[in-house]
Amino acid sequence: MPFMGTVSVDDFYTGTRAALAGGTTMIIDFVVPSKGESLLVAYDRWRQWADPKVCCDYSLHVCVTWWSEQVKSEMEILAKDKGVNSFKMFMAYKDTLMLEDSALYFAFEQSKRVGAIAQVHAENGSIIAEKVKELIDAGVTGPEGHLQSRPESVEAEATHRAITIAEQTNCPLYVVHVMSKSAADLVSQAQRKGLVVFGEPIAASLGTTGAHYFDKCWRHAAGHVMSPPLRDDHTTPGYLMDLLASGDLHLTGTDNCTFNANQKALGKNDFSKIPNGVNGVEDRMSVIWEKGVVTGKMDACRFVAVTSSTAAKVFNIYPQKGRVAVGSDADVVIWNPDRKRVISAKTHHQACDFNIFEGMECHGVPFYVIARGQIVRDPHGVRVVAGSGRFVPNPPYAEIAYSRIRRRDQINKPRKVEREPYKGEAITINNNDNASNNNV
Repeated sequence: MPFMGTVSVDDFYTGTRAALAGGTTMIIDFVVPSKGESLLVAYDRWRQWADPKVCCDYSLHVCVTWWSEQVKSEMEILAKDKGVNSFKMFMAYKDTLMLEDSALYFAFEQSKRVGAIAQVHAENGSIIAEKVKELIDAGVTGPEGHLQSRPESVEAEATHRAITIAEQTNCPLYVVHVMSKSAADLVSQAQRKGLVVFGEPIAASLGTTGAHYFDKCWRHAAGHVMSPPLRDDHTTPGYLMDLLASGDLHLTGTDNCTFNANQKALGKNDFSKIPNGVNGVEDRMSVIWEKGVVTGKMDACRFVAVTSSTAAKVFNIYPQKGRVAVGSDADVVIWNPDRKRVISAKTHHQACDFNIFEGMECHGVPFYVIARGQIVRDPHGVRVVAGSGRFVPNPPYAEIAYSRIRRRDQINKPRKVEREPYKGEAITINNNDNASNNNV
């Protein structure tokens, strides 16, 4: 994926091969149009990149990076004809990807109108832009500046704002990569109010912390740069796992976007130029088993829900995906809970030269992985074929979200009071006088 002046090192072949190696049998990637670019043109480009290379089935989210009547109409085409039922909006990356609140409102409205899920990257981009300037001026140019420019409150504020906009448009909301305790709490509180909000912690936020940004090795620190950043509160991963196990958070992803050392070095003198992104697609299943099941926080059934079946329901491909049953796709992972492995960049299947989980011992690994009825991983290794995966359309109006949205529409209809018209006097305002008063 092109991002921040370079291209992520994992393509659709190495990325999906790594996914299968780790026990993930389908991915959903993000189409990211440039500001001003047609969403349909960007979608077609992603399909051209993916179709010849994918080793497993895949779908696409589409990002809305600008707003116009053209974007509005293209969202409808994507939902009706192209198999897209989720649109992601950025509240960060000012002047490149970020949408202002009015555009967010319109994008949420249209997402609901076409039966899609609105996704958000929740950070206050305007505050971040100012914090970056302050830190650079203060001489803080290393990766530790990345964390300091994006404090937890900036993620929480944007999460609250996104929930508010979703409530006012009655649009189902999906908060991607929940990285902090305060943002997770807001998602949980919204659910308790009856709002349709899904929260997604990722392998990174569940498996490691932002303490790495302060490492003396620049490469090590830069290797952990992603947005929102990992939090340096060591209790955050466990807290997020508790909420995931209890149902306050719903499912897991990775936001997998990998860069090698020479690419991260674009920001060697300015942390804001370090390409944002880390690995996770290969290690997600093992990390969540280790941090969730092995610790006794969740059982195996909940593990299946947060890694597979809930995502299939949210993106409306259940029971085709996310279930083992007659008529469902033959995507099966046989899990060995007793086998151990140590995660390392030296042995992983991704193309990147770094792994944020380096040295983590995991109890629980995929023993056999079957994709579309074919064994693609066994104890002897991974055997995949480029282009063997297929695009899976995501139909609109996922029942897990829209059954409640439809009900809320009925309950929250605008109320009009029938009354006698006012017949008394009313003052008049002279526009010229008003303009003069404003100049006083």
